[in-house]
Amino acid sequence: MLFLLAALFVGVSVSAQQLPDVKIENQDGKVVSSKSIVDGTPMIISFWSTTCKPCIMELNAINDNLYDWLDEVEFKVVAVSVDDARTVSRARAMTKGQGWDDYVCLFDKNQDFKRAMNVSLTPHTFIVDGKGNIVYSHSGYTPGSEQELFEKIKALK
Repeated sequence: MLFLLAALFVGVSVSAQQLPDVKIENQDGKVVSSKSIVDGTPMIISFWSTTCKPCIMELNAINDNLYDWLDEVEFKVVAVSVDDARTVSRARAMTKGQGWDDYVCLFDKNQDFKRAMNVSLTPHTFIVDGKGNIVYSHSGYTPGSEQELFEKIKALK
């Protein structure tokens, strides 16, 4: 019961949050604002690391469905690596090797964005509307749960 109340509270507090403004690196190594990804298009933001197998499974599952989903609704996927300065080069290589070419890949090597979003475990996935409002948050991954993310994105139409 207490867990249910806590989950309900998290859902309520998340819906009122705005995407924070934090400095983060893009795929080219350029420092950008996390707010710069807000452009009127809803998005799935997934925090991941190279050592997190469920993270990679989730991002690959989304990627496998991406073109079919984009036929139904416009959105983008933002993959935020939380790998530190020692392993960020491996994360950059992995984004290319996994074929995540259609993702906006960001690298949070100081974990400022991770802290600002209150992410403690990866994978942690958010749905953000086109205005930068966080409307859904989920931690963990089980095969098939990517479909729930798509349903949440479709509900934003």
